[in-house]
Amino acid sequence: MNLENLFQQPRALPTIPKVMQELITSFNDEDVAVARLVALISSDQVLSANVLRMANSAYFEVPYTVGTVTDAVAKLGFTNVRSLVISIGLTGSFKSIPGIDARQFWRHSLHTAVVSRHLGAQVAIKPDLAFTVGLMHAIGELVMHLGMPQEMQAVDAAQRLLDPNRLATEQATFGYTHADVGAELARRWKFPTQFSKAIAGAANPLAQTDFDPLAALVNIAAWRSRSQENQLSPQELEADWSSKLAAKIPLSRNAVLQDLPSLEVLSQGLESLLA
Repeated sequence: MNLENLFQQPRALPTIPKVMQELITSFNDEDVAVARLVALISSDQVLSANVLRMANSAYFEVPYTVGTVTDAVAKLGFTNVRSLVISIGLTGSFKSIPGIDARQFWRHSLHTAVVSRHLGAQVAIKPDLAFTVGLMHAIGELVMHLGMPQEMQAVDAAQRLLDPNRLATEQATFGYTHADVGAELARRWKFPTQFSKAIAGAANPLAQTDFDPLAALVNIAAWRSRSQENQLSPQELEADWSSKLAAKIPLSRNAVLQDLPSLEVLSQGLESLLA
């Protein structure tokens, strides 16, 4: 099944909440009407409750209770609240995916997001942008499993979801990978071009004609998350470290292999996204 036919499958493209769509649009709007978007979030009781729960979590270390979405924006900033809402929307839009361990998938995606955010601050990449792209980097897998579950059974049997050779297996089978599918999904959901470029490029940043630091950052973050899921030893991490890629951002080896807090600490307070 080619890429266009995949997106024509009824189940392949979930409908996203209206508030999430408007927040996606706000990435391209320098004069975004924050008050209106806050009112829109507040009007959804379930969504606003989830936002407030995470805003009051250990992840943001707020010294007092945040009681309203307006308070959350005032304390955390609109970009952080936007990231939370999009995260809630993404994880809520994809459920009961055939062939996918949803908890493992979103744990890996969340860990990629928080590592991207943490390291992005060290290399002058916007933290909210790094977080959201990190969370979305593998979302094409979900589209592929929804749109062509039978075809994906063969891929799953040949290669585990988080196997380093997964992309090569998908390319050989379909002529495209989940990175290509994720980039197309971002375009169809009208994320800024920067998102699509980074999601597509994160699969192999050094192969891109126009090197993208954000794609490279997400690649390294995904590698670090995948390494934990695959239980690599410290020695295996050292052997698998891509100094050539990191040098182009630039990002030091110690920042990732020694100084990086544990993935559980980095994601503490966001666990409800995995439910």
